[in-house]
Amino acid sequence: MKMAGDNSERRIVGVKFKKQGKVYSFETDIPLGINDCVVVETENGLTIGSVVTDVRTLPVDELPANLKKIVRTMTEEDLRLVEENRKIEKDAFAYCARRISERALPMKLVEVECLFDKSKLMFYFTAENRVDFRELVKDLVQKFKTRIELRQIGVRNETRIKGGLGLCGRTLCCAVFLQSLDTVSVKMAKEQNMLLNPEKISGLCGRLMCCLAFEYDTYRDLKKHFPKAGKTIDTPQGRGKVVRQNILKGTISVELEDGREVEIEVKEKKDQDARQGA
Repeated sequence: MKMAGDNSERRIVGVKFKKQGKVYSFETDIPLGINDCVVVETENGLTIGSVVTDVRTLPVDELPANLKKIVRTMTEEDLRLVEENRKIEKDAFAYCARRISERALPMKLVEVECLFDKSKLMFYFTAENRVDFRELVKDLVQKFKTRIELRQIGVRNETRIKGGLGLCGRTLCCAVFLQSLDTVSVKMAKEQNMLLNPEKISGLCGRLMCCLAFEYDTYRDLKKHFPKAGKTIDTPQGRGKVVRQNILKGTISVELEDGREVEIEVKEKKDQDARQGA
C-alpha cells in the first residue's frame, strides 16, 4: 500500500532533439503532450527538444541511468534564441564550406549545429580518410569566438540528415523513425528472397538498405514454417520441388513432376502433412 508522499515512482517522457535522432527519457513534473517543445538539461547544457511519447510512470528501480529533468516548456524567449541559432548555423555552414574549399581539404561539410546557449558550434562532415583540419579549426574559432568541434560521420548518417525518398517511393526510414542505424548484411537480403542487384538493395547512401535489417527477424521467423527451396515435397496436386517461397503471401511455388507450377498455401501443406501423419 502506497503512503502519501510516496516517492517510489517517477513520471517519464520521451524526447527527441532531431527529427531523425534517438528518443531520450527525461523526468517531468509538468503536464506535457506529444509535440510539445521543451527545454532540457543535457551533458552539453540546455537543449531544445520535442516530446514524442506520452508521459508514463516508472518505479525508481526501473529508471534509466543518469536521468535528467525537463526544465520547462519552450517560451517565446527560447524560440527567439532558437531562431538566432539557426541563423548562426547557416552563416557558419557557408563560412566553413568556403574555408574547406580554399584550403583544398578532402572533406564534405554536411551539417552545423549550434548549442542552445551558443557555447559550442559542431560541424559534421564526411571524408574518405582522416583529415588534418587543425588550421580549419583555427579559422572557425577566430571567426565565431566559441568552442568548435568537428565530427566525422559516415555516408549513412549523411543521408539520414539530408533525407530523401527511397526506392519504395516513401521518405527514408532512417530519416523518419529509425533510432539507430543497425548493421546490414547481404545475408539479410538473401533471407528475404531479394535479387542481389546492388541497384535494388542499396539506399541513397550507396549502402545496403536499412529496411533489410528491421524486417529481417520477421522474415526469419515466418520462414521457419516454410519448406526450403529445392526440397521435394508432396502436395494435393502431386509430388514436386519447391522453387520459390512467397513469405508475405504465406505460400510456396512448387514445380510438379509433370512440369506444371502450382502455388500452395503453407497452411494447406501443413494440413496435408498432419493427415499423412495421422
